[in-house]
Amino acid sequence: MFGIKMIQIRTIQEIEEIKKSALLVGETLAEVGRNIKPGISTAMLDKIAEEFILDNNATPIFKGYNGFPSSLCISVNEVVVHGIPSQREIKEGDIVSVDCGTLLKGWVGDSAYTFALSGVKEEAVNLLKVTKESLLLGIEECKIGKRIGDLSYTIQSYCELNGYGVVRELCGHGVGRKLHEEPEVPNFGKQGSGLKFKEGMVIAIEPMITMGNRAVVFERDGWTCRTKDFSISAHFEHDIAITQQGPLVLSSFDSIERAIENNTNLVKI
Repeated sequence: MFGIKMIQIRTIQEIEEIKKSALLVGETLAEVGRNIKPGISTAMLDKIAEEFILDNNATPIFKGYNGFPSSLCISVNEVVVHGIPSQREIKEGDIVSVDCGTLLKGWVGDSAYTFALSGVKEEAVNLLKVTKESLLLGIEECKIGKRIGDLSYTIQSYCELNGYGVVRELCGHGVGRKLHEEPEVPNFGKQGSGLKFKEGMVIAIEPMITMGNRAVVFERDGWTCRTKDFSISAHFEHDIAITQQGPLVLSSFDSIERAIENNTNLVKI
């Protein structure tokens, strides 16, 4: 997927442009959060998101990417990532990971949030909380002089300490002009290993964590990745820039979480 290893170093202005695209992703996910409810199809949520992105003078970068047919990846319950929107209807008690990417003035934003529908089990809420917390802990490791392995180890150790599985087959990545750039950003690894962070690097960190065994399978559609044991899975993602002042979060969950607070069909994580 990544080809020749060439790490792009971005200027302050370029990072600001990536941030604009990343923030639009957050607003798009908030639009999904305002509309998600039992009975709505994942295809309808995809349509709502696509129209919102286009209305904001951007392009849904997932659509057509290596043949992917939709603007969002919507992954319900046991689906880890890359779920293809369909006529499947959201049900009470579901957890729904929504991954979105935009291309705004030539720059990519990429972020994901897992929503919890009313009636969700407490054990699922705990999984979402730990997954989100692991992302925030991983971000704290994104400092000049530290290494990707420090970030990866932090996410893995925190999630496994809580009894969850950490998916190995998929990982985060660099982000900028293209959706997937170098470096790869695994959610498991050894402290002190891997590429050293440098000022101007921009990465997408995205822990994919399972309630049960970490093993996954890919469905015949070539995209849908689900847990092998059909246990539920959570996924959160932020875009981060490495700066002299420390990690700079370019994406935002703020508008998403305000939408959740105002939607009685959802549970705040």
